[in-house]
Amino acid sequence: MTPIAFALVATDILAAVALSAIYFHRHRRRDLVVAFLGVNVGVLAVASVLGTAEVALGLGLGLFGVLSIIRLRSSEITQREVAYYFAALALGLICGLPHSELAAPIILVALIVSVLAIADHPRVLSRARHQVVHLDRAIADEIELRAELENILHGDVTALTVQQLDLVDDTTLVDVRFRARPAAQAPSAQAPARRQSDTTHGATFADIVGGTQ
Repeated sequence: MTPIAFALVATDILAAVALSAIYFHRHRRRDLVVAFLGVNVGVLAVASVLGTAEVALGLGLGLFGVLSIIRLRSSEITQREVAYYFAALALGLICGLPHSELAAPIILVALIVSVLAIADHPRVLSRARHQVVHLDRAIADEIELRAELENILHGDVTALTVQQLDLVDDTTLVDVRFRARPAAQAPSAQAPARRQSDTTHGATFADIVGGTQ
């Protein structure tokens, strides 16, 4: 193994560990950390053994196709996790291909890890939400449905798609994209309870005073 190839292997391992650490710190799925590292190291090893850019490119496209099939047949992998999969695969391909210099692959590796670290940061688009809501009412009017969803979700609906409108059982299944309102604007659930509690205690105290008189 040449010094450049050895340096690329070390770079790939460090980048894959960093990528997996970012994912686990934010989403806490150990099984996917194992999958990301396994995909990365496997692609790195195969690409290094094959040793030509043409074969490695074909291998990469084939693995992208396999991951697409896995995504279509699995209901537990989100689009975010697919992005991490593809990033782990791309890191293995970049570092597994033969290179005559280190600058270009290292820059690409740093770019991939940096983009995912920033794009998946909790503060980026933090108020954007996605929810599938099953209402116990059949609402055919979109304006009324939007108002009902905004009242339930305490947010501003940006897009909605009615997946099922059941007029027999009187239900609506809707896919909602909405923007959560700041905490200061959300209605407090504890305030009515406290007011009711204060009223109850006040009535009890008045009854006691009235009884003593």
